[in-house]
Amino acid sequence: MSETKTAKEEWRQYWWLPFIAAAGYTTSAMHSYGIGSFIAPLQEEFGWSRAFISMGLTIAGIGGALLAIPMGLLIDRFGPRRIGMIGVVVMVCAFGLLGTATGTAANWIALWVILALCNPWATVVSWTKAVASRFEHSRGLAFAITLSGAPITTTFIPLVATAFTLAYGWRAGFFGVAVVWALVVWPLVFLFFRSAHEDLSAVAARAAKTPVVELPGLTVGEAFRNPSYYQLLLASALFAFTVVGTTVHFVPILTDSGAQPMAAAGIASLVGVFAFIGRLGMGVLLDRLPANLLGGAVCTLPAMSCALLLLQGDDPLFQAIAAALLGLTVGGEIDIIAYLTTRQFGLKRYGAIYGSMTAAMNVGTATGGLTAGAIYDWQGSYDTFLFITIAAMLTSSLALVTIRKSPFAAGH
Repeated sequence: MSETKTAKEEWRQYWWLPFIAAAGYTTSAMHSYGIGSFIAPLQEEFGWSRAFISMGLTIAGIGGALLAIPMGLLIDRFGPRRIGMIGVVVMVCAFGLLGTATGTAANWIALWVILALCNPWATVVSWTKAVASRFEHSRGLAFAITLSGAPITTTFIPLVATAFTLAYGWRAGFFGVAVVWALVVWPLVFLFFRSAHEDLSAVAARAAKTPVVELPGLTVGEAFRNPSYYQLLLASALFAFTVVGTTVHFVPILTDSGAQPMAAAGIASLVGVFAFIGRLGMGVLLDRLPANLLGGAVCTLPAMSCALLLLQGDDPLFQAIAAALLGLTVGGEIDIIAYLTTRQFGLKRYGAIYGSMTAAMNVGTATGGLTAGAIYDWQGSYDTFLFITIAAMLTSSLALVTIRKSPFAAGH
C-alpha cells in the first residue's frame, strides 16, 4: 500500500500513475469503440450483415466473462505491471489481425476468438489495482482518471481508424490503429506503470530471507462468505444488462417516439458528454461521501431516465434529460463498483474479486442489448424493456444502499 498520509502527498508522489493507467486501459476497450468505423467498409467488401460484423463483440464479451476470474488470480500472483504490459502487446496485435479478414465466416469468428483470448490480459483490474495500491485518501478521483481511458478510446480511435481507412483502405485502418496504440501506450506502460505489488516483490527479491509483504485485504474465500460480495455482484450484472441495453437502443427508442434520425443522434450524444462529466464528478464525490449511498443514488438515475421515456418520450426536452441521466450513470457506476470492491475487501485478492465483478458486467453487456432487441422484435415496442430497466436499477440501488461497512478497513 501507499505509505503516504494525505491525498496531497499521494498526488505529489504518484500523480502520473492514474494517467498512465488510463492510457493502458484504452487498449482494453479498443475493439468495442473501434469496430464501428469498419462496419460500412466490411459490409461493402464482403456483403456481411451488420449483425454478423458486430457478433465479434458478443464473442469478446463471453471470453471476458469466462476468463475474468482466472486473469484476476494471475494479477494477484504476478502483479499488475507484468500482466498490463503483456495485455497492451497482445491486444494491439489482436486488433491489427482483424485487418487480415478473408471474407469467410469461419475466419472472422476465429479472429474474434483470438481477440477474446487476448482482451482479458488488458483487463481494467490491472490498471485499477495498481492505482488503488498507491492512492488511499484520493482513490475515488484517481479511479475516475484511470477509467477515463474508455472515453479517450471513444474519442480518438474512430479518428485514427477513419484517417487510415480513407488514405489506404480498411485493412490499413486496423493495422494503423494497432501501430499507433503500440507506439504510444506500450512505452508509457513500460517506463512508468508500477504498483505497490511490484515494489514489495522487489524488496523481497533483494532480501530472500524476508517474507513477501502482502497487500492488505480479505482472501477470496472470506469475500465469498461476505453478503456484500453478492450485493456488489448483483449490482454489477444488473447495471451492465440494463444500462448497456438502453444505451445501445437509445436512438431507436427516440425515433420510435417520433424524433427525426439526426435529432435522435444529437440527443443520444449527450449520453457520452454526461458520461465523462459523471466519471470525473463521481471521482470527487467518492472521496467525500459514503460510496454505497452514492451508488444507490446513481442507480436511480436510469430508472428516472426510463420513466421519462415512458411518460414523455415524444418531448425533446425530456428526451435530453433522459439522455443526461443515463450518461451520468454510465460514467459513474463502474467507478463505484471498483471503489467499493477495494473498500469492502481490500487489495490482497482484488484481482480475483473484482475480476468476478467484471465477469458479471461482461455477461450483462453480452445479453442486455440482445434482450432489448428481442423484446422489440416480439412486441414492436421497447416499453417492456424500459419497465424491466426501472425494476432492475431500483433493485441494484437497494443492493448497494444496504451494504454494511466492512469490518475490514481497506488500507489500514
